[in-house]
This record gives sequence, structure tokens and C-alpha cells, in this order.
Amino acid sequence: MRFVVVTGMSGGGKATAIKILEDGGYYCVDNLPVRLIDKFMELVFMPGSNVDKVVLGLDVRADRPFVYVEEVLAALRQRGYDYEILFMDASDDTLIKRYKETRRAHPCEPQGRVEDGIRKEREILRQIKSKADYVFDTSSLLVRELREELIRVFVDNEKYNSLIVSVMSFGFKNGIPHDADLVFDVRFLPNPYYIDELKELTGNDRPVSDYVLSFPQTTQFRKMLGEMIRFLIPYYVEEGKNQLVIAIGCTGGQHRSVTMANCLYDDLRGGGDYALKIYHRDSKKKTRDSEEK
Repeated sequence: MRFVVVTGMSGGGKATAIKILEDGGYYCVDNLPVRLIDKFMELVFMPGSNVDKVVLGLDVRADRPFVYVEEVLAALRQRGYDYEILFMDASDDTLIKRYKETRRAHPCEPQGRVEDGIRKEREILRQIKSKADYVFDTSSLLVRELREELIRVFVDNEKYNSLIVSVMSFGFKNGIPHDADLVFDVRFLPNPYYIDELKELTGNDRPVSDYVLSFPQTTQFRKMLGEMIRFLIPYYVEEGKNQLVIAIGCTGGQHRSVTMANCLYDDLRGGGDYALKIYHRDSKKKTRDSEEK
């Protein structure tokens, strides 16, 4: 029996996560009345039950204060019921944006400001988040990416990576990505844009990448960047960071930044307990010809 309690911030993706897990073969119940949680656990864990994967969704909309929810869950664990907690989260800015897009009121502040509701909810859920087995930050995740991670961990039973490292190329002329944690400027490298046969290509094309990588400063920068990121990642994991977005920029986001983002992605692959993704924000060709990232 695998029993997963899904909770988290309103707007953090709880409903989406439950739907994905339901599609993955889980029997899902959302916002069960608190007084029925222990009875529900007894039923699904009873001998002869043909249910072997269960999701229970819980959030601040419960019919009793959330502290009672935590007490019920603690009592169940003391009685020997085994379950995992999946906490769905997102940055405050992301949550505010999502609420503005849907024009919904926040459950913790239905007549007030969304910002105040988010602050109150974080405090209410602080304790259960600290006990969560999995924390998924959806601030920078596409639904497709979230689905891949949830299926990998909860359906395919692969190891959970608490940190998702996203390597992104971009063009400074289009603005620095708002969700970037680390930004690197590679405009000091020779620019293929001024070579006629390379101008219309991107860093995903071999002639461009070969050109950019042919210079000694590129080789040295690649080595130093990879060493620094590999040094930093364990400390980000130790601090409980869930998302690390590394943005590499050149002027237009077509040539140098794409090449160096691909290089960093290759250098980080298979390097530790983290999931790795790559995205070329401003490139005409979002992926390499040979590989879908």
C-alpha cells in the first residue's frame, strides 16, 4: 500500500498533482472531512482491500482548523499507518500572479488582499511543510514537467530529487528571466552573428557550437562555470532549495548563450541528487536537433 497525503499552498498545484496521480492509478479523495480521515485510513488499509495506491488531498479549506488535521495525521502514524506527505508550493510572486489571473479570493483572506492570505496560509502550513517527504515548487514548472516528475517518483518509484536545476539560455535584449537565481553573461565571447554562414543558425547547430567552443576563453569559462555550479548545488540542497534556475545570456539568445547552456547541461548530467532540465527561451530552435530536452 502506498498512501500519499497531498497538501500545500492554495495555487501551488495541489489539484493538478492529484489529477496527475489519479491518472497514474491512484485512488484519490480530496478534502475529506477531518473526522472521517481515520475511518478512511482504516478502510483502505483493511485486509482484503483491493486498493494499493491512495491519495488524500488536504488543505486549509478543511472543515476544522488545520492544527486538528495535523493532530489526526500524527495520531494515525502513532497507530502504525504509513503514509507520505507531498507538499505543493510556489513563490509568493507566482501565487499572486495565479490568483490575479483566475480572479479568485484567497481562502485565508476571502474579503482581503491575496498577499495577506498567502502570508497567513504559509504560517498555518509551516509545520506540515517541515515534515513533508516531498516538496514540489511549481514556480518554474510547466504542467508537463510536473507530470514527468510526479510520475517518475510516485508511479515509476524512482528516487526523489529535492532540487530541480534548470539551465536556461536567453538574450539580454529581451530582458533577464524574472525567475533566474544565477545569471551569467557570455557576451564577452566572440559572436557568430557576424559570420554570414552562421548568422541564421543557433547554438543548437554544430557549426555555431564548434565556432564558439574553438576559443580558449570559452574552454576556460566552461570549466570554471561547471566547477562552481557543482560546488554550489550540495549547499542549495542542504538549505532546502527546491528550484535552481541558471540563466546564461548573450545579446540575442541565439548563439553563444545557447551553446554555453548546452555545455553546462552536459557537464551537470548524472552528477548528483538533482533533476536537470534545459530550456532556450529566446532561440528560434528551442532544442538540439538530436535530442529533445
